[in-house]
Amino acid sequence: MTSSGGTGTGTGCVMHVRCPERLPEAVYRQVLELLGDLSPVVQASPPSAALVDLRGALRCHGVDGDRIEEVRRLGEVLRIRSISRLGVDLRIGIGPTIAVAATASGQAARDGAATGGVVAVEAEGVAAWLAPLPVEALHGVGRRQASALREYGVDRVGLLAGLPPATVQRLLGGTAGRAASERARGIDPRPVVPRELPASATVSHSFPRQTLDGAEVRAALLDLVVRLGLLLRRRGQAARGLRLTLRFAAGGAWEKTRRLPEPSGHDDDLRALAYQLMDAAGLQRGRLTGIGLRAEDLLDAEQVARQISLDEAREARLAAEEAADDIRDRFGPTVIGPAAVYRRAS
Repeated sequence: MTSSGGTGTGTGCVMHVRCPERLPEAVYRQVLELLGDLSPVVQASPPSAALVDLRGALRCHGVDGDRIEEVRRLGEVLRIRSISRLGVDLRIGIGPTIAVAATASGQAARDGAATGGVVAVEAEGVAAWLAPLPVEALHGVGRRQASALREYGVDRVGLLAGLPPATVQRLLGGTAGRAASERARGIDPRPVVPRELPASATVSHSFPRQTLDGAEVRAALLDLVVRLGLLLRRRGQAARGLRLTLRFAAGGAWEKTRRLPEPSGHDDDLRALAYQLMDAAGLQRGRLTGIGLRAEDLLDAEQVARQISLDEAREARLAAEEAADDIRDRFGPTVIGPAAVYRRAS
């Protein structure tokens, strides 16, 4: 799908990529790596989106930036690679600004069959393309803002673009109104700023039925510790902090974060702190539907000094952990259960 209009200069400078919701973080990182092959300027927008500045990359890929169809094909190639290599079906928007590209990817997500998963908008046709869209489709306009505009009969982006900016500011507030008014007219001066995925790693578990704190919950927590530790060690990272999230049957949640005494990616250290966090929750009769464990404030594991320990049990577990990692890398992550790592501790 393309907009109507001529082939203006700087047709498709920005690409906005939407991943499927609830995409695992490890897979999301792989998507970012694919985008890095496309352009060196990639801005991660977790948990499931990213921006790419195409200006310096089009010539490298033999694409004429003034021809919108050529730029669109670049998005199609990216989508095919993502599906074939990662099994991830992306929705892609391309336009002259971040707001236009993000609005375009939203339309690709709403009607993937009709658009082929890629919507490209050329610079000269931005106003005509935006005009018939509902106001809530414009990137940056939330439900409350859309509701406020609709109360005054402004239900399309074209109508919003036609209002004096001062009027929009009175309806939505100063900053929000100014941004909405400009974006409705295709104006968005924000640059794509290279940004990697935030330094964190998350694993979670959902219970098939409501569960009280007990052996089942502790076993699930231990499994999360082992999964998280394996993820960190494969990345070559260590965590400075750990966050535990508990989700309850009534719909609420409990979260608490604590710092590790020393940065670590070892199961032994993560387990001790995870159990402390669980004890701090003080659960009695609360029924759980899920738990999550998040390693925060990560750093390169090579920056962490290895301390010699006189604790023979700990040294044995670290040796077992290293051996278990090798076996999991060779035969799969589930070949050794989490409890096996700690059997020598007793």
